[in-house]
Amino acid sequence: MDIAVVGATGLVGREILKVLEEMDFDIDNFYPVASERSVGKKVSFKGKDYTVISIPEAIEKKPQIAIFSAGGSTSKKWAPEFAAKGTFVIDNSSAWRMDKDKPLIVPEINAHILTEKDKIIANPNCSTIQMVMALAPIHKKYGLKRVVVSTYQSVTGSGAKAVEQLMAEREGREVEKVYPHKIDLNVLPHAGDFEDNGYTTEEMKLVNETNKILDDNIPLTAMAARVPVVGGHSEFVNAELKKPFELDDIKKIIGEMPGVILEDDPANNKYPMPVISKGKNEVFVGRIRRDFSVENGLNMWIVADNIRKGAATNAVQIASYLIKNGLIN
Repeated sequence: MDIAVVGATGLVGREILKVLEEMDFDIDNFYPVASERSVGKKVSFKGKDYTVISIPEAIEKKPQIAIFSAGGSTSKKWAPEFAAKGTFVIDNSSAWRMDKDKPLIVPEINAHILTEKDKIIANPNCSTIQMVMALAPIHKKYGLKRVVVSTYQSVTGSGAKAVEQLMAEREGREVEKVYPHKIDLNVLPHAGDFEDNGYTTEEMKLVNETNKILDDNIPLTAMAARVPVVGGHSEFVNAELKKPFELDDIKKIIGEMPGVILEDDPANNKYPMPVISKGKNEVFVGRIRRDFSVENGLNMWIVADNIRKGAATNAVQIASYLIKNGLIN
């Protein structure tokens, strides 16, 4: 098995290498790939140093799998080139997510739709992944009539420079700014870029990607905010179900969902938080309670490490599924 990681020197790329190591992939040849300015640098993987190579060089190596975390424009340009060589591309950018011919995959939910012909596979947005992980079993049993989500997104979702801005502000240093305002001791109602409809790209990703993964017929609205946190994204989700439910059953089916950990004991101050999710591959769900303002209303709090399950882990799980289910020759 030959695997390339495109964007191996970036924040998510480095996390992909960690997850590959932890899952102990049986890799014959590993190719770290990055932009021209990083070619020739060294990265460590499984106790060995590897030299970063260029994208064209990696394409000629014809790896069975290429995991991309290098931005949408890079994916648009180079993913088809890899695919033309027979490589399965798993892409972390937004480039292919809403392409009707490209599967948008959360392995625990819909990996079964993958075929040998799906050479470009999209990884959903981090906020979408953690939300649908909690909502999928509920929708399957009770149906979702409407969903309202508010996100509290870690600065890590904006990359290493955003983390540096937060830390520099905290320490009183001047640094290149990623955000238009101070982020330390602040909350920005602004995650992503504003669109003509008044929503941001991060908000519309939650709407469109959830519909593609779970059900086109789920009405959903979103509000995304950036908070001075590094451990993971948090979400308040309000769902209106189609059928009556018992809270104990909701907790049961969420707790039984693979990849989800129920952390719901508020009487003892146990609930999901970014400090708990940091470095973890699971999605944490808690504060589950009825919304008494509507019929069959449900509230919950969802937290996950956006760099892990929201990006690196989900991508590596897709690769694992392809291998284990014989989709790679």
